[in-house]
Amino acid sequence: MTETKNPGEKKLGVSGSKLTLKPRTETGVVRQSFSHGRSKQVVVETVKRRTIGKPEAKHEPAAPVEPPKKPAPAAAAPRPAPQRPRPTEAPPRSSGVVLRTLTEEERAARAHALADSRVREAEERKIAEEEAKIRAAREAIEKADREAAEARKREEEERHKREEESKRKAGEVAKKRLGDEEPAKRPAAATPAARPALEVEEEEAPRVSRRPGGGAARPVPPRPAAPRAGAEKQRGRLTVINALNADEVRERSIASFRRRTQRLKGHAANEQKEKLVREVTIPDVITIQELANRMSERAVDVIRLLMKQGQMATINDTLDADTAQLVAEEMGHTVRRVSEADVEEGLFDVADDPAHLAPRAPVVTVMGHVDHGKTSLLDSIRSAEVAAGEAGGITQHIGAYQVSAPSGAKITFIDTPGHAAFTAMRARGAKVTDIVVLVVAADDGVMPQTVEAIHHAKAAKVPIIVAINKIDKPDATPDRVRTELLQHEIQVESLGGDVVDVEVSATKKINIDKLLEMIGLQAELLDLKANPDRPAEGTVIEAKLDRGRGPVATVLVQRGTLHPGDIVVAGAEWGRVRALVSDTGATVQSAGPSMPVEILGFSGTPDAGDRLAVVENEARAREVTEYRARQKREKMAARATGMRGSLEQMMAQAKTAGRKEFPLVIKGDVQGSVEAIIGALDKLATDEVAARVLHAGVGGISESDVTLAEASGVPIIAFNVRANKEAREAAERAGIEIRYYNIIYDLVDDVKKAMSGLLAPTLRETMLGNAQILEVFKVSKVGNVAGCRVTDGTVERGANVRLIRDNVVVHEGKLSQLKRFKDDVKEVSAGMECGMAFENYQDMRQGDVIECYRVETIQRSL
Repeated sequence: MTETKNPGEKKLGVSGSKLTLKPRTETGVVRQSFSHGRSKQVVVETVKRRTIGKPEAKHEPAAPVEPPKKPAPAAAAPRPAPQRPRPTEAPPRSSGVVLRTLTEEERAARAHALADSRVREAEERKIAEEEAKIRAAREAIEKADREAAEARKREEEERHKREEESKRKAGEVAKKRLGDEEPAKRPAAATPAARPALEVEEEEAPRVSRRPGGGAARPVPPRPAAPRAGAEKQRGRLTVINALNADEVRERSIASFRRRTQRLKGHAANEQKEKLVREVTIPDVITIQELANRMSERAVDVIRLLMKQGQMATINDTLDADTAQLVAEEMGHTVRRVSEADVEEGLFDVADDPAHLAPRAPVVTVMGHVDHGKTSLLDSIRSAEVAAGEAGGITQHIGAYQVSAPSGAKITFIDTPGHAAFTAMRARGAKVTDIVVLVVAADDGVMPQTVEAIHHAKAAKVPIIVAINKIDKPDATPDRVRTELLQHEIQVESLGGDVVDVEVSATKKINIDKLLEMIGLQAELLDLKANPDRPAEGTVIEAKLDRGRGPVATVLVQRGTLHPGDIVVAGAEWGRVRALVSDTGATVQSAGPSMPVEILGFSGTPDAGDRLAVVENEARAREVTEYRARQKREKMAARATGMRGSLEQMMAQAKTAGRKEFPLVIKGDVQGSVEAIIGALDKLATDEVAARVLHAGVGGISESDVTLAEASGVPIIAFNVRANKEAREAAERAGIEIRYYNIIYDLVDDVKKAMSGLLAPTLRETMLGNAQILEVFKVSKVGNVAGCRVTDGTVERGANVRLIRDNVVVHEGKLSQLKRFKDDVKEVSAGMECGMAFENYQDMRQGDVIECYRVETIQRSL
């Protein structure tokens, strides 16, 4: 049983057969006082020391303990150790319960617990003493800081007072100088300087309020003075955060420090900074944001300058190089103009040292009209049979070969097609050549492609050697060829000119050695040299996509030496040379000047006619090809949209705006063939119909080509290529027509016929005869019937008629009935009378003239 005077306090006692212990803490209530008359009750716990009485005293019942005294306030000294309660005699209970004695183990445990409690209390007392010392040192430091802050504040206040006094005196002196005597003439009002003092006195005087019925009221106590700066503020509530931060000293904020720094600087912040002049690099096109960044100016300033010049722009708009230069110079900067084309600087046409030049083989281009024997002549020179393998017996590809002359010198020949569609091939051959061999058939004379070859040679400014071929034929007349060449300003040596001419026969191999001798002599006169010890440069003669080898380009090396492993750039494609293949099919380890080789290793198929160069690394190659690809895309987009161009181009587009188009997908074996096909189809275009190539590529027909054709509903034209199995099956499923050709004549003729079907047919009128109305009769269920006499020609039933009244056509229609007496007839000849009825027309009068004619539809062709 337990007896307590404080709630919650428990004593050691016996309840039934259980032994219980009372807690070691005693609780009390303390009232804390705060500023502004506030207070708060706080519960305080006091830990009591546990004591153990004598063993014999434990048999007695627990005696009541007097209630604990009220503890001191929170700021009291360290807690004293609680007094050990003395056992007291208690009268025996009437219940007759006898307490059992403690065992030795229980006594030892209690003694051990008492010893631990004493040690813990000693440690707590030692920690409390150390904390008191630290708190006293901290309070001393805080006191010193507060005194220093108060001293600084007093100095600041005194300085402000001195400044205000000096300003007031300066203001009075200024007023006296201006003759302002108004403040002295106002006796009732106080001066501005005295007004603050009066206000202070009024504030210091206690307020006294008087009531109507009695004496003066109790004076109002003065307001408590505001706490001084730097003094510790009294906290309103005691919270965990306030208790933890109570010992911290409040410091000045960063914003306050910045304001103080700005006040000390004063007008220094408003000083004009020195202008930084920069050298601004300006490309062809630049955005306003990028231009502002390069000038280290604000973009809004650049936009404001443009607005002053009458140009409204945003930060993401682009400026051309001239406008950007004007803006940069207006803002005080210097300008250095660059162009995107600068990435190609040093890529071509770098001058060679004359000391490093060595003789090279001449490049000879064989040109002329189709079927005049160009390829046969080369076969005789090379002892090959290239012409026999060409479809239709005509050359449709450009070829490059290197042969050895009887003198032992090397000669490079370029064979060009003679068909009219291969104009671009002939132009490319003339650009890379040193000498042009013009082949003219002695039995055919000068033809259109012969004239075109002469023009290409003159444009390239290269010497011409005329080879009069087929002199072995019975009807060959070489003199007629020489005479016809005079009309095109080609005067041969036999007629007193300076052009070499040789009569040859490719099939009989007549004068072949003489032709090679003339070529060697002309090459010696030209003194052809090149530097073989430098990175290679050349021109792509032809390009194709080989299914087994990938993109393959036939290149004529013009300067330097090309090796496997070199990184080359050609047009918008680049690659690392994997292999070099000669014209005979052998793999070579190097290709010097004037040597034609096939290059394997391009990333894509380059365009025929692109210039090739060796670069130092892949980064340079990617930079050049990305620039060229971007230029190519921009040109194609401009051509597709038609937004750019001259006024003439706009008028041409308006003229052909309503013409019909014949879409196609074209795949060819080499780049030159595709180019020739597109050029030939462009020449077929008229104002009414034109061919539109949706896609043109090199290589076999793939599934993607069939998918494109299916989406557009167009046929696929294949020239010397075939579709693979998957593409063929896809075309059969989609119903796409694939037309295969190996002769360009047949391809152009078929497309021409298909395009002719899109032309609107022509309507032609054929006059049959005239008739005059003599009388108009009304017939039931039929209507008006005109009684006529045929004046000339014949009149046919179902033909078209015109009704003319007073030389004005009043009706056009068809003749529905034609009667002779009571019988229906098909036609009535001149001088005979008949009856006529018109379809859906009854207004016929006596004296009208009827014209009868037939309309014929004629299909047009290109």
